[in-house]
Amino acid sequence: MIAERRFARPLVAVTAVLALSGYISWCWPGFSVTEQWLYLLHTLLGLVVAALLAPYLILHFRRTIGLRRSWIAFSGILTALLFLALALTGVQIAWQGQSEAGRWIFESHVGLSVGVLLMTLGHVSFHVVSLPERRKRNEPSRFPSLIGGMTKAVIGSVVVAAIAVLVASAAYQWRTSPYRDAPAVEPYLYSYGEHPFRPSQTETSTGGFFDPRRIGASERCASCHREIAEQWKASIHSQAASDKTYQTNIKLLSERKNMEATRYCEGCHAPAALLSGQLTTGGKLDTPGHLQEGVSCMTCHGIERIEHLKGVASYRFAPPQPYLFDGAERALPVFLHNLLIRLKPEQHRADLARNVLSTPEMCATCHAQFMDKDFNNWGWVKMQDDYTAWLNGPYSGQTRQTFAHAQQRRCQDCHFPLQPGSDPSASSSGLIKTHFNVGANTAIPWVTRNQAQLERTRRFLTADQVRITIDKPNRSDAVESARHVDPALIASSEAPAYCYLGEAVTLKVAVTNAQVGHAFPGGTTDINEAWIHFLVKDGQGRTVYESGQLDAGNNVEPAAYFYRSIPIDRIGNAVWRHDLFNMVGDSFKRIIPPGGTDVTSYAFNVPDDIKGPLTISAGVNYRKLNNRYARWALKDEQVELPIVEMASTSLVLPVRIKPEVVNNLQVGSGR
Repeated sequence: MIAERRFARPLVAVTAVLALSGYISWCWPGFSVTEQWLYLLHTLLGLVVAALLAPYLILHFRRTIGLRRSWIAFSGILTALLFLALALTGVQIAWQGQSEAGRWIFESHVGLSVGVLLMTLGHVSFHVVSLPERRKRNEPSRFPSLIGGMTKAVIGSVVVAAIAVLVASAAYQWRTSPYRDAPAVEPYLYSYGEHPFRPSQTETSTGGFFDPRRIGASERCASCHREIAEQWKASIHSQAASDKTYQTNIKLLSERKNMEATRYCEGCHAPAALLSGQLTTGGKLDTPGHLQEGVSCMTCHGIERIEHLKGVASYRFAPPQPYLFDGAERALPVFLHNLLIRLKPEQHRADLARNVLSTPEMCATCHAQFMDKDFNNWGWVKMQDDYTAWLNGPYSGQTRQTFAHAQQRRCQDCHFPLQPGSDPSASSSGLIKTHFNVGANTAIPWVTRNQAQLERTRRFLTADQVRITIDKPNRSDAVESARHVDPALIASSEAPAYCYLGEAVTLKVAVTNAQVGHAFPGGTTDINEAWIHFLVKDGQGRTVYESGQLDAGNNVEPAAYFYRSIPIDRIGNAVWRHDLFNMVGDSFKRIIPPGGTDVTSYAFNVPDDIKGPLTISAGVNYRKLNNRYARWALKDEQVELPIVEMASTSLVLPVRIKPEVVNNLQVGSGR
C-alpha cells in the first residue's frame, strides 16, 4: 500500500497536467510560441506518465486482485488497457512523429484519451457505489491507494506547469534571430531599376532579401525526409547551378555584361544566390551554399504564389513560419526544433505543401522564358515555353483535343510520379512523389557518372514518348497476274507494296508526339539535338541510302532531318553558344506539338545490281546537347555525350525486276 501510494501521487498530478495540456492543444490549436512550448511540455509529461504507469498498475493489481467485485475488476482492467494503449501511441508519436500514412495513430491517441477519461470516471464511480458499509466506517478514505493532499498536489502541478510555459515563452522572445535578411554583398547595385531582383521576375513576401539559409540548407530537410532528399540529390534540380555547361554560360554572361545580369538566370538555377543578394559587383557565382544545391528544397516548397505565366522565375517566395529554435546549430535546440515539427506538422505542411505546388502553373515560372529590351538591348523576344505548349495540347483539359485525353495530365504527373515510399510525407496508401525529376537531360548524369540516373532518363525517354512510322509504298500500278484467282481467296483489297530495280522510291515517315505533355523537343531546343535516322539496306546488308548518320567525329550529318531551333543575333549569325542575351529571334524552328504528327519524305534510287528485299529502318534519336555546344561548354573537344533512340520502326520492301507491260487485250485474246 505504501509503495502504491508513493507512485500514485506523482502519477495523478502529472496525469492531470498532461490531460489538461492535451485537451487545450486539441480544442484550441494554434502556432504561437506559448503553444509550441505547451506541445513540448505535453510530450515530456507523457513520457513521465508512461514511466510511472507500469509500476503503479502492477502494485495496484497485486493489492486488488482478490476483491470480489466484478464490475470494479472489469472497469479497472479495461481502464488499465486503455491507459497502456494511450501511453504506447503517445510514445510512438514522440519517437516518430505524425505522418500521413500513420495519421490513424494520432487519431487513436486522441480517441483513447477520451476513452481513458470516461473509463477512469466510471471505475471510480463503481468503486464508490459498491464500497461496503464496513469499509466506509473503518477506513479514513474511500480511495486507499491515494493519500491526503492530492488536490493540492494537482493544483500545484498545474500552476507550476503554467508558470514554466509562460516563463519559457517570455525568455524565448529575447532570443536573437540567427538570420541576417540583408544583401550578402554591399553595396548592392540596382542596375535594372528599383526592384532588387530584376531582370529576374522573382518577388518575396517582404519585398527584400533573405538569409541564404532560409532558401538553401536542404540538409535540414534531409534529417527527416531522407528518402526524398537522396532522390533530389540525383536530380537535375539539385545540379541546376553546378552543371558545368551552365557554369560556362553564366560566367560568359557575367563577363560580357556584368554580375547584375546573372540575376536573369540565377532566379531559376540558383535562387539562394539571387534572394540573398549575392549577385552584384563583388559577389561570387560559385558560393558553395547555392552552387551545391541549385534548386533547393525550399526553392519550390517556399513558393507562395505565381506572379505571372511568362516565366523567368516569376514566383513569390515566402519562408515558412518558424518553429522554436529555427536556424539553430547546436544539437539540443536542433533536436527540439525537429521534434516539434514531427509532433505538430500541421503548420509545416500548410507552409511547405501549398496548393500551388501541385499546379502546372508552378512549373511555368521557370520553364517559360522571355527577354526584353532592358536585357538584350533589342526588344521583347519569346523563348522556350513548355507551359503554353502543354496548355494548348490534349493533356491540359482545356482544348478541343480534350476528348482524346479526358483525364488531365499535369507536369508533376510525368516528372514527379507516385511510387511506394516510407517518407513521413507518404500518403495513407504509402505513396510519395518521386524527386528524381526525370526528364530529357542525359548530359548531366553522364558527366557526373551517375549511371542510375542516366538509366532512369533512358527508360523515361523510350517509354512511348514519341512514335515513328514508315508509310507503306502501296502501288496503284501493281500488275495483276493473268492467271485466274478466286476472289474469295483475296484477303485484302490493299495494293501490294514493292519496288523495281532501277526505280526511284519516295517514302513518307511520320513522327508523332504521343506522350510528351509539351512540344517535342522541349526546353532548350537550340542546344538539344533530335533527328531522324533513316537507313535502307539490301538483302546482303549493303547500305543503299542513309540519312542522319554519325560521322567519324560523332557529329550528325548536317543534312539530317532535325527537330530543333536555330536562334540568331541582330546581324543574322547563329547564336550557338546559348548566349541568349544576343538572340533576337529564330531563323529555323521545327518542333511537334503534344499529340501532333510531323511528316517528311525520303527519296532514293534502287540500284540495278542489288539483291532484295530492302530493309528500311527509321528511328528518332535524341542527344542532350549538340556536339558543337557541348565541346565548347564542357571544354572538352573529345566529349561524346550519349544518344538515345527514343522510337524506331522498320519495313521490308520486296524488290522485283520490272516486267514487260502486258496489254489487257492480249491477255483477253490469249495471244
